[in-house]
Amino acid sequence: MKDIYILGIETSCDETSASIVKNGREVLSNIISSQIDLHKEYGGVVPEIASRKHVELIIPVINEAIRSSGIDKDMISAVGVT
Repeated sequence: MKDIYILGIETSCDETSASIVKNGREVLSNIISSQIDLHKEYGGVVPEIASRKHVELIIPVINEAIRSSGIDKDMISAVGVT
């Protein structure tokens, strides 16, 4: 049976993250870029600032998740996003 690789992307609040999961059970990579220091001076998350930072970080985070997983991007079967 062919292995299934899922790219998971999370950007629902103040962290930009991406993971590669094999066959729904084995996490091959999990890359997280936190914005906690960026929002600290405001006393909480500022959605406009968070969304702009996600745009800046999403491609590098995804690329690092794929690189550190050891698979080729063409092997990704599906993408899950929050």
